[in-house]
Amino acid sequence: MRRMLAAAATSFVLSSAALAEGVRIDRSGSKPSAIGSAAHFVGHVVVDPFYEAKTSLGGHVSFAPGARTAWHTHPAGQVLIVTDGTGWIQEDGGARREIRSGDVVSIAAGVRHWHGATSSTAMRHIAITNLQDGKGVDWLEQVTDAQFGN
Repeated sequence: MRRMLAAAATSFVLSSAALAEGVRIDRSGSKPSAIGSAAHFVGHVVVDPFYEAKTSLGGHVSFAPGARTAWHTHPAGQVLIVTDGTGWIQEDGGARREIRSGDVVSIAAGVRHWHGATSSTAMRHIAITNLQDGKGVDWLEQVTDAQFGN
């Protein structure tokens, strides 16, 4: 829990400098949920945006069992805070690793990876994505069933 709060505080510090006004409140539920695009996800994924600023954006992402992102990179990095369930993350060329509720995952800029639920359990995480020149992600090809099940 302490790591989750530290990550949230770091995100706040990084994003607060980008606010046009001194204090902005983005009310829970004020932004519509979106179903994850089939071009970027496999399975049922729901994205609930929290905020968008000049230097970062954040949201809660829910993955049903078996759901996952496509391979992708972040030009300025990303932090995931797992809030519920168990999931997997894999860096290109590395082993698939388990992530659980309470874990904070830091992804360096330019690292090719994917993440999502396990084959049998749902997973939900907060994603704080840093922006570079207004861009937060470069989407690549889908993660195949063989890659997912490795």
